[in-house]
Amino acid sequence: MSKTTINPPPNRGPLVSVKITDVAALAGVAPMTVSRVLNTPDRVSELTAARVRAAIDQLGYVPNLIAGGLSSRRSRMIAAIVPTIASPMFNEPVQTFTALMGEAGYHVMLALSGYTPGGEDRLVRAILARRPDGLLLTGAHHSAAIRALLADARVPVVEIWDTAEHPTDVLVGFDHAELGAAVAEFFIAGGHTHFAVLSARDPRAAARGTGFVARIRQHGLTVVAERVLNAPSSIEDGRQGLRDIVASLAPRTALFGSSDMVAFGALIEARKLGISSPGQLAVCGFGDFEISRSTEPPFTTVRVDGAAIGRIAAEQLLARINGAATPGRVLLPFEIIPRSST
Repeated sequence: MSKTTINPPPNRGPLVSVKITDVAALAGVAPMTVSRVLNTPDRVSELTAARVRAAIDQLGYVPNLIAGGLSSRRSRMIAAIVPTIASPMFNEPVQTFTALMGEAGYHVMLALSGYTPGGEDRLVRAILARRPDGLLLTGAHHSAAIRALLADARVPVVEIWDTAEHPTDVLVGFDHAELGAAVAEFFIAGGHTHFAVLSARDPRAAARGTGFVARIRQHGLTVVAERVLNAPSSIEDGRQGLRDIVASLAPRTALFGSSDMVAFGALIEARKLGISSPGQLAVCGFGDFEISRSTEPPFTTVRVDGAAIGRIAAEQLLARINGAATPGRVLLPFEIIPRSST
């Protein structure tokens, strides 16, 4: 085994602190203009802002955002809390949200809460101590302690990817139970009478599964198998889920997977077990991930416009930060995209 070698850093000489006045002098503007480029770029012309940013890059200026935040009572920091980045589900809304907040002069700090109890509570407490200008939270189900803490902090909050009659502040999402029911109606319209569901162990996936099963039973039809998987669920979880329920499947069964990863895993395992799709096993996923479109054959899924959720969330949060009244809830539609698996 080779030995690790650690080289000493090169001698770069003493560190020199670059001041905002140095940037202003190089760019040929007032220090206040530099401050506006950093904090409220929409108030500066593109030409001037470009000249200031070039001076910042040339001098290697690092602004003291803490001092600026104290003087203006704004940190210019937004915290976005999502359960995971392992799933493509949250990528589109978070990327869109981050880009738009950046254009407005805010920096987004991404934090991962996971799916374990207390994960979100610990993060919210730690983040609020740093005085963010706003919060993006995933889901609308929070502990009573966190709801009380958010109310006391009086910080603007936008919740995404969920629905609730009484959101914490502003909510941008969709109804998961209604989505599951719509998938059930889609399968029933296709002549199916026997159904199965593989659902992840998180509140939103559970709501999709519950909505699916409830609608099936409202029609007096048969749910042959229900299986709860890890959260976030992987392709392998989908494969194992199908192995666990294969003995319960009817000769013709319609399966709803709580994500495209789960649906893809189920389809892989079905092929291995010699179960034809859609003949013996019709499958629908959720998310419209690239894998649902790119696999051969592509499979049916449900699409929600993640970019629209991120855009509207940014717009609503900026409005709240600036003191404007906003609607309590913005609910977006979803779309079932039929493909070769149904």
